[in-house]
Parts: sequence; C-alpha cells; structure tokens
Amino acid sequence: AREPFGALEKVADGVWALVSTPLGGDRTTLSNGGIIAGRNGVLAIEGFNQVQGAEWLASQAMQLTGKRPTHVVLTHYHADHANGLAGYLSGGHPVTRATERTRDLVTTKNLPADAARSAALGGVELLPTNSATTIDLGGRSVHLIPRGGHTDSDVTLELDDPAVVFCGDLVWNGMFPNYVDAQPSRLSAAVRAIRRSSPDTIYVPGHGAIARATDFDRYVSMIDEVEHAARRANASGMSAADAGASFTLPATLGDWVLFSKAFYPRAFEAWYRELKGA
Repeated sequence: AREPFGALEKVADGVWALVSTPLGGDRTTLSNGGIIAGRNGVLAIEGFNQVQGAEWLASQAMQLTGKRPTHVVLTHYHADHANGLAGYLSGGHPVTRATERTRDLVTTKNLPADAARSAALGGVELLPTNSATTIDLGGRSVHLIPRGGHTDSDVTLELDDPAVVFCGDLVWNGMFPNYVDAQPSRLSAAVRAIRRSSPDTIYVPGHGAIARATDFDRYVSMIDEVEHAARRANASGMSAADAGASFTLPATLGDWVLFSKAFYPRAFEAWYRELKGA
C-alpha cells in the first residue's frame, strides 16, 4: 500500500514496515512503524503523528491479516510516534504497551493536549525498564527490549525468526537524527547493542528506509563522527551553536537528509550537556 505519507512494505512473512515520507509535506504519520502478525494476534507499532495514521495502519492490518490490531506498542513519547494513538480505538480496543515514562510524557508534554489520546493511554500496560517483555502472538514471539538514549525511555521490538528489529528513533537511515532529548553516550551504547551479528537482519529505523547491516554500520559511523566533532569543538571553546552551524558530515558517509536545520545544533547541544556533566 502506498499513500502520500508513506508506503507499507513487506519485510518477511507476517511482518510489514510502514516507511513514512515526511519530507513530502503530508504529516499523517511522520514516523515509521509496522505490523507484526501471528496466528492469534496482530501487533501495531507506533501511534503516529495524527489519528488518521493509526486508523490507516489498523485498516491495513485488517486487509492483510483479517484482524485489527490486538496489541499496540509505543517505542517512545515523541509526538510523531504517539499523538495519533486514539486512532486504534475507532474499531477495536487493542492492548497498548509503553513504559511508564513514555505514558507520562505523552500525557503531560505532547501538544496539543487531546482527551482521546489520554483516554487511549488510560488502560496502558506498563513495560518494565529493567527486563525484556515477550508478547506471544501465536507462533510468533516479539521481544520488547527497554533501552534509552534517544529519550530516557526507548523500546525496541525484536524478532528472532525472521531476524527483524524495529528500532524506534534509536536508529535513523539516511536522515540525520533528532538529538532533542538525547543522552549521546547512552544512545551510542544502545545502538551498538541493537546491532546483530547476522548479516541478514532487517532493521526498521524510526525514520528513513529499511536498513541492512551496511546501512546500520554507516549510521554508527555517522553518530561517531558527530561525537568526535562535538568533543573537538567543546575542547576548543567553540559554542554549541557555532559548532553546529559550521558542521558538515564527511562525504565518505554519503548523503544524510536534514529534516530540520536545527538538528545539527541540537546534536552539539546534547553532547555539550553531557560533556559538561549537566
């Protein structure tokens, strides 16, 4: 299925990734997401930017599997991943899972405030932050792994067979990441922990095209380059704003689209906060 806001791509039997195309101007979804189906249940990943995004993914799940989503998981609280959550309630009542921190921030921080979204979060099942949770969809187990770094409460969704990882915004592909809430060292460690040894693993990033091992490794090299540049600039006494304004990625890393011109300065500000012990 293809829409102005993105396309639904089959990545394995019973597994689909929604790859959003936010630069086109349609803000229905903005983030990536997906569908994972088993014999007994269907899991939808992310609530998206608008209610219509969740409604659309639920309708696609029905067409592809014969079931609406029975489960929904939010990878973190940012509006483009969570604000449309109430769209899943228009034709069913799936079990929604998120960490307590994600639930609280969606409720208190995301704007505009929305009573339907708050109601959708009212019965959320909270995920532990110190251990993995496994959802059995019937012949298919999905592991929800608590992590952090993009925000202070991120979750990845991981399958062993087929080898597919929905990374949330811990990983971006071909688009420079948003460091607005980032804890950069923790982000770097989490990204490395996600990387699997199998070259056949499919990674669904929070933004950008579906990734393979070479794409993943290019992302790691890119965030390492940001770290090195931030450390050099901080040691030289340059401000984060000036360092971000003058920063460019090496051509050897290929093209990285900037969703916002503010993203380079945000990355340096995040590193400066950490380097100064804030």
